[in-house]
Amino acid sequence: MEHNPAPAPLTSVLPHIRLVATDMDGTLTRQGSFTPTLLSTLDALAQANIPVMIVTGRSAGWVQGLVHYLPIVGAIAENGGVFFQKGNTEIHWLVDLPDRSHHRQHLATLFTVLKETHPFLRESEDNRFRLTDWTFDVQGLSQMQITALATTCEQAGWGFTYSTVQCHIRPILQDKGPGLRQVLQRFFPAIGPQQVLTMGDSPNDVGLFDPSQFPHSVGVANVRHYRESLPHQPRFITRDAEVAGFQDVMEQLLAIQGDPCPSSVWPSSPSLPALG
Repeated sequence: MEHNPAPAPLTSVLPHIRLVATDMDGTLTRQGSFTPTLLSTLDALAQANIPVMIVTGRSAGWVQGLVHYLPIVGAIAENGGVFFQKGNTEIHWLVDLPDRSHHRQHLATLFTVLKETHPFLRESEDNRFRLTDWTFDVQGLSQMQITALATTCEQAGWGFTYSTVQCHIRPILQDKGPGLRQVLQRFFPAIGPQQVLTMGDSPNDVGLFDPSQFPHSVGVANVRHYRESLPHQPRFITRDAEVAGFQDVMEQLLAIQGDPCPSSVWPSSPSLPALG
């Protein structure tokens, strides 16, 4: 009987990583906020010339400010809708919207339709700062209700996804995975998908977990809440949840990339098992 070889440990991948692309809410946060340790970690990565890009579902308005203040190379907002590059005030569109004003009107109309059957839906606090999608709070929604809302959107010709904080109505092809691939090709052509470490925690990160797009993906521990609903599983899962899991991986990345012989120092970490 033939046996498949054991999956390579994360520590064998880290020496080849040239860019970290990470979700924000639930991955870089602790109970919804940044921590002082996160800021120190991002600064250490920047000092080590390990670029970090945030890939989030948050609005363009919020994300442009983050790019200005954080030590990162840029950020993708609205689940692959737009990209902001460090030191560049231009909005880089990742989806084709010939009439952006009418696009937002169509999204608002669909949200009104959803509220006819779910009158308790509440527009997200950052929805007013969005350009490509429409969001409402996920808190209080059951999985059955989320599925029903997704079905209505899909029947109307729209895409739908959700995270730990929001539900998103979006163009069908708008997604974190293709958005990140496009940004790499346009702004970081020397970095291939196999040199990117992607990280996330919820269903709207599934494009970052797709092994056909990004072979090296990590889910922080809280991703386990969604494993049954994820069509693509992260290759590795951290022991700790939220930003503590992110920091654990980054500490290993910083140590390994500063060591000429990392495999002799860093054995496979039991806190980051490979998913079968």
